[in-house]
Amino acid sequence: MATVCKHPRVRVVSRHDDAEFVECLECGEIFDAEEFRDMEIEEDAEQEERPEEAD
Repeated sequence: MATVCKHPRVRVVSRHDDAEFVECLECGEIFDAEEFRDMEIEEDAEQEERPEEAD
């Protein structure tokens, strides 16, 4: 089963009018920078919803 890339490192590859596109330096996926920001927000929300694991 393939692991999902969290896109830890990205670089801007194109800017056009109001859009900015970034490339993940780990997996090579190219996507709208706004989508990247949305992914970060969703990930933060998921982490806040999870209870802390006790040792």
